[in-house]
Amino acid sequence: MTTHDFTLSHNAFGRLVYTAADGEMHEGVVPVRAFPIGAPDDGLSLVNADGHELAWISRLSDLPDDTREIVEKELASREFMPEIKRIQRVSSYTSPSTWYVETNRGDASFTLKGEEDIRRIVSTSLLIADSHGVQFLIRDTLALDKVSRKILDRFL
Repeated sequence: MTTHDFTLSHNAFGRLVYTAADGEMHEGVVPVRAFPIGAPDDGLSLVNADGHELAWISRLSDLPDDTREIVEKELASREFMPEIKRIQRVSSYTSPSTWYVETNRGDASFTLKGEEDIRRIVSTSLLIADSHGVQFLIRDTLALDKVSRKILDRFL
């Protein structure tokens, strides 16, 4: 377990404030995951408003409970990446097409502009960007049902 010599809090405007051991404060701090899909709880950086790293956190579990809770809430507020559980249907097998999917946040539909908007992250994980830039995650293509895999294979 690594010890960290800083504290986190929120100011009156709801912005995250980093206070170093020497008392130096930075407002507008943002936690950033190094590996948001492959290892979301390993390797986090706290960066200031200019994008400079203030602290490196090897494991989220290394933080004291109250600090970890603050970081988790900040990450949840800025990360929106629905995870596709099932592909229900697509409007067309040519692009652009409308995809109707079941996600971990409920049913959704989005427009896929082109096949290049489907990116392989690791061998069985994909990111699909819709026409508005929202990223949809397929964590494990092998875990999809047969119909979903068949639809997906037409675009890969």
